[in-house]
Amino acid sequence: MTEQNRSYTSSLATLTMLFFMWGFITSINDILIPFLKGVFELSHFQANMVQFAFFGAYFVVSLLYFVLSLTTGDPIAKIGYKNGIIIGLLLSATGCFLFYPSAQYHSFTFFLSALACIGFGLTLLQIAANPYVAMLGKPETASSRLNLAQGFNSFGTTIGPVIGGYLIFKFFLTDVNPGANSVKTPYIIFGVMFLLLAVIMKFAHLPLFTGGEKIERKPIALKHSNLFWGMFAIFFYVGAEVSIGSNLIAFLGLPSIGGFTEVEASKYVAYYWGGAMIGRFLGSISLSEMKAAKKYSIMFVVGLALFVVIFLITKADITNVWYYLLFMAVNYLVFILGKSLPARTLTIFSFSSIILLLIGLFTNGKVAMWSILAIGLFNSIMWSNIFTLAIDGLDKYTSQGSSLLVMMIVGGAILPLMQGLFADIIGVQYSLFVPLFGYAYLIFYGLYGYKKRVKA
Repeated sequence: MTEQNRSYTSSLATLTMLFFMWGFITSINDILIPFLKGVFELSHFQANMVQFAFFGAYFVVSLLYFVLSLTTGDPIAKIGYKNGIIIGLLLSATGCFLFYPSAQYHSFTFFLSALACIGFGLTLLQIAANPYVAMLGKPETASSRLNLAQGFNSFGTTIGPVIGGYLIFKFFLTDVNPGANSVKTPYIIFGVMFLLLAVIMKFAHLPLFTGGEKIERKPIALKHSNLFWGMFAIFFYVGAEVSIGSNLIAFLGLPSIGGFTEVEASKYVAYYWGGAMIGRFLGSISLSEMKAAKKYSIMFVVGLALFVVIFLITKADITNVWYYLLFMAVNYLVFILGKSLPARTLTIFSFSSIILLLIGLFTNGKVAMWSILAIGLFNSIMWSNIFTLAIDGLDKYTSQGSSLLVMMIVGGAILPLMQGLFADIIGVQYSLFVPLFGYAYLIFYGLYGYKKRVKA
């Protein structure tokens, strides 16, 4: 192994810790929504303001970043990827610490402000870390590396609801520590974890990718059609994924679906986000340069191993879980149909998600429950495939393009709010029609929108 490869391997390992942590903290929002809904007696629409504040912050910071890149030059190119990541970690830590006074003053508005601060920090992490991972090696395997990093992100989202649900709904929720107070200690712990990561990043050796070229102060990235359409693909993908996850506990609590308590439902939410973890690790293998026979054999073994991990974490009843194994088998076959081509795989996975949503909309019980949970398996590769297709060919405008893509994570603020509104009007189950539009657009992007064309 060459010195450069060793450097890239250790750098990728360091960055996976970041992906894990922002996945962990993001998925706990799915626990905060029903928790704060109960504490402040909110409607579904009001409760989904949690995601609006969190993902709305992505839009604000990314828009500011884009404006700065036009007026003063690309900020990341100036301060470096490493410093951008450290600033993001410090902002996220600050947001976590703000949960203490939010609970102390029993203010829902204060909670939303704290969530926005966490979102501000994660935005900088996303802008810097995603293209950085893509650049740590050959362009042809960039999607594979992003799937690997996103796999660790999904491991965070998998255990986040389980740990968060236990800490907030059970361990710290006592007669001495009632209501909103049960989030104080968990978020102080999360804040300390972000600070530790900032220290680790400060002393970590990371390769320098700097903009040695002249920085153009024009929106050149937008002239690339694959980026332009990719922005909307990110909007609809994140919006669809988050809107489903945000309302899962309410959906699983319906008597016609599962009738679970909030603590019980939080365990099953882990299968939704855990599916994304399984799919992303399989996607990393699928998009690698291994020979087909070896590749698919490893994917089969890794998929089963990761399922066992989720099963042991959740301690779910195996008589319930076997449905999930069937969907895993379908997911494996769809990977093979994708032929390791990012656009083709994105298209087939999006179509599969639409089918599962329709089953969840028009059936009840375990079939509806596991159909919706299994969508996580098919969401898995969407972020990394869209991202790498969208920034392909941007060269020195990659950071600018990345900020535009991260800006469109605002879909995670808009679609959950829309679904919350419809949940109040027509019920949680039928409100699941909202994500359908997102997956339909992704089919368009996988078939046509990803193709590279540059406007003069």
